[in-house]
Amino acid sequence: MRAIWKGSISFGLVNIPIALYPATRREDLKFRLLRASDLSPVNYKRVAEKDGKEVPWGEIVKGYEYEKGKFVVLNEKDFQRVDLEATQTVDIKDFVEVEEIDPMYFYKPYYLEPQKGGDKAYALLRETLERTKKVGIAKVVIKTREYLAGVKPLKHALVLELMHFAEELSDAEKLNVPKKSAEPGKRELDMAKALVETMSSEWNPTKYKDEYRDALLEVIEEKVEAGGKEIEEKPKPKKPSTKVIDLVSVLQESLARSQGGGKKKAASRKSKASARKAA
Repeated sequence: MRAIWKGSISFGLVNIPIALYPATRREDLKFRLLRASDLSPVNYKRVAEKDGKEVPWGEIVKGYEYEKGKFVVLNEKDFQRVDLEATQTVDIKDFVEVEEIDPMYFYKPYYLEPQKGGDKAYALLRETLERTKKVGIAKVVIKTREYLAGVKPLKHALVLELMHFAEELSDAEKLNVPKKSAEPGKRELDMAKALVETMSSEWNPTKYKDEYRDALLEVIEEKVEAGGKEIEEKPKPKKPSTKVIDLVSVLQESLARSQGGGKKKAASRKSKASARKAA
């Protein structure tokens, strides 16, 4: 794994040399657009709206649409005037209680690795954040953009998680959703809580797979083996109705179906707890 950024974490007068590594990966299937008659790849061209003519790169400029159909052109000097100084520093501005931050603000994690001479200070920051249950709120410039970010402890590592600025989040109050005052009936609530309990289990992220990607790969493999010919479609199971006619009866049926599995999970949790006590 190759570092995408090297710099330091700073808070107060403390400075920790670190390297930044991606903490996630996404393996999307890539498709090309083809001409149906001969499967020739289709390429994109830069075409002007006004006359439909192709525009070479040398004649393309960047513009901002300040009114409908009206643009102001920005050149390299304009961008340099507001170019942020790439200080290569994760500059922690504040330390905030973890529980105070809405999870909606976080969106992309990176691992932070200490560089030569930074181990002791790195471990100090990690342990301090762990014990105080706080997040370091920082500003960091990556490439040419400034980001808001949170520095968090994760097992033996520190994680830098990029965050949305407040103005980037939409207001949920504009959604047409039931208000807190519209409480469900006691019977429905008790049954729903019982259903949640029977479906509860220990967190195991490896049990959740990207089934759509796997199924799509299977279709691709079948078509390759068939020489690109159409393959017979497998019958799809009927989806349950999304209309809730009687909430109580739906809860009762769901509870009945899950109770068998719930009992097995509860027994499994008890046996694991007993094993830990014995150890």
